[in-house]
Amino acid sequence: MTNAILPGPACTNMAEVRAGVDHVDRALIALLAQRFAYMDAAARIKPERGAVRDEGRKAQVIANACAEARAAGIPESVIADLWERLVEASIAYELVAFDRR
Repeated sequence: MTNAILPGPACTNMAEVRAGVDHVDRALIALLAQRFAYMDAAARIKPERGAVRDEGRKAQVIANACAEARAAGIPESVIADLWERLVEASIAYELVAFDRR
């Protein structure tokens, strides 16, 4: 038996599905670490704490994610909810980072 990660449609048992999900979760965490590094940079670059929350940018980020979801054929409403939480968590993180400087 191989340890290769199979694409979802090729999985024939739950062990393969779970291995794939675990693999994707590790990749998502690595990507989120990159995203939060950008929040650290934003906190360093922005001149004032009030600049951390930008509702226009928040709306743009969520709209971009929804467009990507639509193009990928995954539920747009689910992505909108996830990105709302992600952006709010990012803002909270950036505020803490801003206050540390």
